[in-house]
Amino acid sequence: MEESSSGDVASNVARAIAAALNWSSTPDDRKAAVSYLETIKAGDIRVLANTSFLLVKNNWSSEIRLHAFKMLQHLVRLRWEELSPVERRNFANVALDLMSEIANPCEEWALKSQTAALVAEIDRREVHLWQELLPSLVSLSGKGPVQAELVAMMLRWLPEDITVHNEDLEGDRRRLLLRGLTQSLPEILPFLYTLLERHFGCAVNEAGRQQLDLAKQHAATVTATLNAINAYAEWAPLPDLAKYGIVHGCSFLLSSPDFRLHACEFFRLVSPRKRPTDESASEFDSAMSNIFETLMNISKEFLYKSGSSTAVDESDIEFVECICESMVSLGCSNLQSIASDSTILPLYLQLMLGFFQHFKLALHVQSILFWLALMRDLMSKPKIVHSGGDGSAVKALGSGSVQVENEKRNILSFVNDDTCAAILDISFQRMLKKEKVLSGVALNLGSLELWSDDFEGKGDFGQYRSKLLELIKFIASYKPLVAGIKVSERIDTIIKSLLLSSMPTQELAVMESMQLALDNVVSTIFDGSNEYAGGSSEIQLALCSIFEGLLQQLLSLKWTEPALVEVLGHYLDAFGPFLKYFPDAVGSVINKLFELLTSLPFVVKDPSTNSARHARLQICTSFIRIAKAADKSVLPHMKGIADTMAYLQREGCLLRGEHNLLGEAFLVMASAAGVQQQQEVLAWLLEPLNQQWTQLDWQNNYLSEPMGLVRLCFDTPNMWLIFHTVTFFEKALKRSGTRKTQQNLQNNTTASSTSLHPMASHLSWMLPPLVKLLRAIHSLWSPSVSQTLPVEVKAAMTMSDVERFSLLGEGNPKLPKGASIFTDGSQINMSKEGYTEPNENDIRNWLKGIRDSGYNVLGLSTTIRDSFFKCLDIHSFAVALMENIQSMEFRHIRQLVHSVLIPLIKYCPPDVWEVWLEKLLHPLFLHSQRVLSCSWSSLLHEGRAKVPDAHGILAGSDLKVEVMEEKLLRDLTREVCSLLSVIASPQLNTGLPSLEHSGHISRVDTSSLKDLDAFASSSMIGFLLKHKSLAVPALQICLGSFTWTDGEAVTKVSSFCAALVILCISTKNVELQEFVSKDLFSAIIQGLTLESNAIISADLVGLCREIFIYLCDRDPAPRQVLLSLPSITLHDLAAFEEALTKTASPKEQKQHMKSLLILATGNKLRALAAQKSVNVITNVSMRPRSMVSTTDTRVDEGDAVGLAAIL
Repeated sequence: MEESSSGDVASNVARAIAAALNWSSTPDDRKAAVSYLETIKAGDIRVLANTSFLLVKNNWSSEIRLHAFKMLQHLVRLRWEELSPVERRNFANVALDLMSEIANPCEEWALKSQTAALVAEIDRREVHLWQELLPSLVSLSGKGPVQAELVAMMLRWLPEDITVHNEDLEGDRRRLLLRGLTQSLPEILPFLYTLLERHFGCAVNEAGRQQLDLAKQHAATVTATLNAINAYAEWAPLPDLAKYGIVHGCSFLLSSPDFRLHACEFFRLVSPRKRPTDESASEFDSAMSNIFETLMNISKEFLYKSGSSTAVDESDIEFVECICESMVSLGCSNLQSIASDSTILPLYLQLMLGFFQHFKLALHVQSILFWLALMRDLMSKPKIVHSGGDGSAVKALGSGSVQVENEKRNILSFVNDDTCAAILDISFQRMLKKEKVLSGVALNLGSLELWSDDFEGKGDFGQYRSKLLELIKFIASYKPLVAGIKVSERIDTIIKSLLLSSMPTQELAVMESMQLALDNVVSTIFDGSNEYAGGSSEIQLALCSIFEGLLQQLLSLKWTEPALVEVLGHYLDAFGPFLKYFPDAVGSVINKLFELLTSLPFVVKDPSTNSARHARLQICTSFIRIAKAADKSVLPHMKGIADTMAYLQREGCLLRGEHNLLGEAFLVMASAAGVQQQQEVLAWLLEPLNQQWTQLDWQNNYLSEPMGLVRLCFDTPNMWLIFHTVTFFEKALKRSGTRKTQQNLQNNTTASSTSLHPMASHLSWMLPPLVKLLRAIHSLWSPSVSQTLPVEVKAAMTMSDVERFSLLGEGNPKLPKGASIFTDGSQINMSKEGYTEPNENDIRNWLKGIRDSGYNVLGLSTTIRDSFFKCLDIHSFAVALMENIQSMEFRHIRQLVHSVLIPLIKYCPPDVWEVWLEKLLHPLFLHSQRVLSCSWSSLLHEGRAKVPDAHGILAGSDLKVEVMEEKLLRDLTREVCSLLSVIASPQLNTGLPSLEHSGHISRVDTSSLKDLDAFASSSMIGFLLKHKSLAVPALQICLGSFTWTDGEAVTKVSSFCAALVILCISTKNVELQEFVSKDLFSAIIQGLTLESNAIISADLVGLCREIFIYLCDRDPAPRQVLLSLPSITLHDLAAFEEALTKTASPKEQKQHMKSLLILATGNKLRALAAQKSVNVITNVSMRPRSMVSTTDTRVDEGDAVGLAAIL
């Protein structure tokens, strides 16, 4: 293309722009056009400038002009330094002239905006030019509203790089711009106020004269000026914004329907501004106090108007939401500005209460954030500083802290009983979700908008409810008597309404919604640290009277409908903390629970009446919750509960799952009474199970060969009997003994705490049949067995919907009523136990339940140590777990490792390592190494992991199947690496020395090195390496993990590598030395090429340092490995070694190693790639801290009720 003149170049560029923007152009044409435009942008800067200035003229199309403006902005931002000072000044003058030309009512807004942005860009680059340009801009703005709008737009763009992060702008330039603009604020802010005042007045006058076109032009200028003001609101000092009339101008415009939204945006931005600590603090407080008054007046007017009407004009909603948000920010960030004003502060709190009480949900939700932040801050306890007896801590506390506490007390004094009562009233009403209310059911809520699923942008109902509950807890802690009265009144009203209703179950949603509120109020008041334990006797007596009366009212209810019974059970167990202080009421509660249990039908053959079955289980669960919360208050009633249980069993009125729950409650009670009581309770509960479990008939019938287990799957009563037996074993182990022992894991002797473990004497009869049962389940997956299985059993071996949803990271599928799920999501329908033929889902969930609980029983049993390892035959145990490991799916191997093998490794006494570990770990490591290598190779080279679970993944898109396969592979990889990490843990390697951290390159005296055997009894990793059958596959897994693109797995395996390095340095084993110096060193460097390992890169570089420093003089391999890297020279290596000798700092040595590795690999180590620097935005003020609580209030306390509750 010949380009003899600037006009020809402009024409060519125009055609290129048109081709690039025209989607009817061919891909090649668009590509060529873009390439040509990039050439122009990167070419001669003067050609770029001249061409672009030609193309912004109004004889070109809008698209071409817009693109030309972008090219000019590109020049200013990225190539400005290439122009000479004279050229820059000329460029600025041409751009300013361009503003005058484009200030035309006929021009498009986008073009005006880009012109303003260009001039602003120039001013940002040449801050010193601003003072020269300002008179020209003032003069231009005086020519008319269109020109003034353009100037306002430029002022809006000017501080863009301060408020919006731009990676192209260096920190120094940003600071320079901030300094320059801050110095110019005395000119900019009065100018903006003048524009605002002048053009608002003109807009009103012209509208009055019916000159609507002119009025619109002035109105556009007002809007542009407000947008400009908002660009300064986040960072310009607040006293300046007040001093130069900006706050006053925006306050005035809040009453203008046309401009109030933009004006309100100003207050939304300044409200969370942080109070300065310098001498300007008093001016800040004064300005903020004025802002408080302004927004309070608007809020007062709105609340008064909406309080007298049940409707709000939709045009007001967005504005009032912005006002409310600003009021919340003021209260959360700047309440100190009005804290000492006894007139303003209570009025502000009253207005915020008005927003909280407002029937519009959006305003209520906004205000929650303020009340939560306020109560959280006011109820926080001051930090206690411990000191000697001289009172120095009190002095150290300082007058500032005392002043803060006094300020808190002052604010709290205005949060009076009436305010707390109003907050509780609204909170209780809003605990109900709209979708829970059945159509046709009338609620006495007035015009209150309840939360609905179609309420957009405010999170989900669970998050919202958790905020309400947190607020309820704060109020209950601060005003327990008010909370007690209000919750009692609310529940009393609900109960009376239900008693008068002809169909109470249809109005049950309100009662259900209050259960969590009651739970939180009771647990807060009676948690032992609040008003009840340390308050006045009058308040204690009043609280006692309130809750006793409410409890008696609940106990007097004669409900028999399953839904009503279930809710009543929840209400009774909410009283658990109360019963801890009032043991006299425990007996009546227990009697009522048994009454409710027996009022429900026992045999539920009809699935349509499944709700009764579910209600019975929930009543049994209430015993557990009360036992946990009431603590020792329940102990005197244990015999009565036992007698009632025995009676119900004799009468055949207690299902096995229900018995398990009550038994679990017994274990909780016994844990408060001591080990002796626990042993007696366990003996009482387990003896009947012992007689059934140890019988050989069922074991021979069902466990002697795989098809026997198939028969069991179709023998429904025995199937569920075994299920409940195993799940109760699990609960017995979890609920008895010490939950977490802190003993040294290497202690070879039986400590007193373990010898006294209540379950120790039961393992010998519990575990052998369980091991047989698990072996039978494992055998179902072996090819020779699986092909002979019935269709139902084969189908049951596939994944459940819930498992697939979990692997995909999707929400759980909707469960039918009466269904429960395992902790990992497997679903069980509780109407099926013992009464219907098992279907595919029943068998699947039975298999999963046995596997889950069975593995947990084995894992928990290992914590009892000697009792476990002496009661089991290792041969039968290893055969049961490992015989069919080659047929196991990845999800099952992962579970086996996590639940059984990792605990077993942790608690295995060293004197039985030889007997136990090789038999278990050899087949595991061998199989894991083979399948992981194969699957990862397939994933990395073919894009899809090959996992044995694939046949268990049913319908689904290919993409979903691939996602599930990869998730299964990564889960197993991480679990196996976790096992290696446990093997290398310090507790299991007490005989392993620690490295000297002197930092000097060590030339170890080889005569001091030990044989590997010397560590085999005091270091599990030493034991592992002593046995080649274990070491070889384990080390291969270790090496492979560095190539598998899973940073989490490498994080886990790195501790194993660190222990290997220490052991290598401490021994004279040649094979280990060769492995660490060559294979491991190379693998770690290869691992650093993967970006996925960036998270652990510092540790990997540290390992490289240790290998080189401690082994380079004992083995040539470390140097050889480094010299084999593509970009290193002998000189580089020599310089590196010299640098190491000059510093004894491990940190500096690691930095030298990192630099060498980057150099030697040609900067190909992506895990070490320098992170793109992120410049900190230099704002004068800080962003508001988030008031959103991310922690949901837990409905259930402590452990889950467990598998025994499922059926």
